[in-house]
Amino acid sequence: MLDHYYAVIMAGGGGTRLWPLSRKSRPKQMLSLFDERTLFQTTVERLNGLFPQERILVVTVAEQAKELQAQCPSLPVENFILEPAPRGTASVVGLAAVALAARDPQAVMAILTSDHYIADQEYYRHILRTALDVAMDGYLVTLGVKPTYPATGYGYIQQGESLGMYGDVEIFHVLRFKEKPDDSQAKAMLASKDHAWNSGMFVWRVERILEEFERQMPALYASLAEIRSYWDTAQQSEILQKEWSGLKPETIDYGVMEGARQVAVIPASNLGWSDVGTWESLFEVIQTDQDGNIVMGGQYYCLDTKDSLIYLNQEHRMIVTIGVSDLILVDTGDVLLVCSKDQAQKVRQVVEHLKKTNQSYI
Repeated sequence: MLDHYYAVIMAGGGGTRLWPLSRKSRPKQMLSLFDERTLFQTTVERLNGLFPQERILVVTVAEQAKELQAQCPSLPVENFILEPAPRGTASVVGLAAVALAARDPQAVMAILTSDHYIADQEYYRHILRTALDVAMDGYLVTLGVKPTYPATGYGYIQQGESLGMYGDVEIFHVLRFKEKPDDSQAKAMLASKDHAWNSGMFVWRVERILEEFERQMPALYASLAEIRSYWDTAQQSEILQKEWSGLKPETIDYGVMEGARQVAVIPASNLGWSDVGTWESLFEVIQTDQDGNIVMGGQYYCLDTKDSLIYLNQEHRMIVTIGVSDLILVDTGDVLLVCSKDQAQKVRQVVEHLKKTNQSYI
């Protein structure tokens, strides 16, 4: 079945929590945070050995497609599927399913993110191979990550009884999904030991996910069915634009997974996974210096500075810090961000404010 297995990379997001480095014109997946490669390039490269280039699809928006194609020119241009406008991950999955159904009626799709960090890439490919076998048995498969703290920014998966071994990996039934709990709920789920973070990565047969759309999101399914009937025709673009304009934004988690039937979770805690969702999260994946600091780019001098992140991309500018700790300092030339490390998640609120006041810094 490997010949019918496709990777679908969702690459249309904005990554606002890494503002001011991540902007609408250059979102998180286009950034180089760990080495010279961007997060998108790393995402594509770690699929080597499992998915050939012709079976890697990218769903994005038109304003990002040209740059993403330039970053990975080996991907076929026709494998870039363009959303007319962002409408949430449910529509992303649906559009990719329509495209794959037209290409390969037996297709199985792995829904992957374009901007996450995964340390153990060999194990990652092994898990995705295992997920294919589980999906062929009719399951919607999700990858769960063992929580390390009571995060309120992630969705959670409650693990049920064992479904047995697939090779050397034990698979479990999913009892329920819980999206972004409050603090008390997150603490309770962490203590229960039977909840995993939802990594946002899924594997399923195309026709199986379309069945769930029909059952749970009939309005979206009706639009997808109309788009599917005109796919690969001269009217494809016109019908896609028409149907897309009426869609309500929704995530695949809320729209499908919370009410889905026959869902399985693969514990994938050894991936070394991070969604690189905030400036603070970089401390999980980047080696700090002897004082616990991360300093990226530019000229700097840190005196009595501990457990802080300093980012500077200005060649003729210097940053000096004295006697500070647990600080995030990001200088992009036009914006200087300074915040406590434990407040870094509030960057999103700043971006929302700038949008409402029509500021140009987003």
